[in-house]
Amino acid sequence: MSARAALGAAGRDVFHNSWRLVPVNAALGAVLVAVAVLTAAVHAALVLAVLAGPLAAALVHCSVTLVRTGNVALTDALDGLRLHWRRGLQLGAAGTALVVFAVFAVRFYTRSSFGWPFVFLTVYLFVLLGIYAVVLATYAIAEPERPLRLAAREAAVLGARRPGATLLLGLALLFVNLAGVAAAVMPFLTLTVAYSFVAVAHFALPKESR
Repeated sequence: MSARAALGAAGRDVFHNSWRLVPVNAALGAVLVAVAVLTAAVHAALVLAVLAGPLAAALVHCSVTLVRTGNVALTDALDGLRLHWRRGLQLGAAGTALVVFAVFAVRFYTRSSFGWPFVFLTVYLFVLLGIYAVVLATYAIAEPERPLRLAAREAAVLGARRPGATLLLGLALLFVNLAGVAAAVMPFLTLTVAYSFVAVAHFALPKESR
């Protein structure tokens, strides 16, 4: 599915299933906001972002279920949490490490006399790796019996085979979530993350599985 079609399909799915997705999105968003507030006071609190991994895995599970079956229930979130909490912790740890690396790199280069080109490069690579991470999470949750390394390879193959569409989708979803944060945070806390996962599931999952 093309990036534009995936965005449109996700919009329709979220519109019809918003009340089922909002509680999971809200739980994940609340954890992320709490971690951000704590990190502002104590930088070491950023490691608590790992705890968001299982909730993110549950939301990805709901998104995959919605894309595959056309329907999702609140119990799917509980099933996803039960089935994927270990993999969620793994993905959460990897995501937290990526954020820590990006923050330290940006802080280091902004203090350098000629560091601004490297700041731009760091942010650019962080966005690319963030897109890759969401696709990886989708594959990892959609096929939990497969080793994580195979899901990582499949995500890399998709990005290499469709680089333009993958980047377009990622930038569109980045804009949606930044807009959600800018709009008094509430859209981010309720829908935009779920919308992003559903869009990626439409884009990444094979046609025969949808």
